[in-house]
Amino acid sequence: MTVGPSWKAKELTVGQLAQRSGVAVSALHFYERKGLITSRRTAGNQRRYRRDTLRRVAFVRVAQRVGIPLADIAEALATLPEARTPTREDWARLSQLWRDRLQERINQLERLRDDLTDCIGCGCLSLERCVLSNPHDRLAAQGPGPRRLLTPEAREGGPAAAEAGQECP
Repeated sequence: MTVGPSWKAKELTVGQLAQRSGVAVSALHFYERKGLITSRRTAGNQRRYRRDTLRRVAFVRVAQRVGIPLADIAEALATLPEARTPTREDWARLSQLWRDRLQERINQLERLRDDLTDCIGCGCLSLERCVLSNPHDRLAAQGPGPRRLLTPEAREGGPAAAEAGQECP
């Protein structure tokens, strides 16, 4: 059994941080390159992280899990004084800033769930009903990706409109 650092230790090695946070050493190095976490170097050029980096890594992982891009996480962390670890109040403020984006993401996931259930549920992957279908690439002018799944506006010209006699955009 591996014994971790004492809870009294003020600094952690990269291996200890990886073990305690459940994040790979390579990911921690990546986070550091992106400015999400910081370390100091010992005389032997080894990284040492302040113990509160554990909370900072947890903050990054939670934000990633709900779909916040690393660039946005870094920008939010940069607003904290002295690059400190987010407090409960900080998280509340930051999550409020991300609330609209998260709601749109939830809406997209619900549309995806509902539309794929209809499409896959029929058993034949019918192209006449599938929101992923884009005959003759008609939606290319609206941008890249699955346009009907990404925005409600694009869906208005989707398969239901085609069935009603309207042409897809």
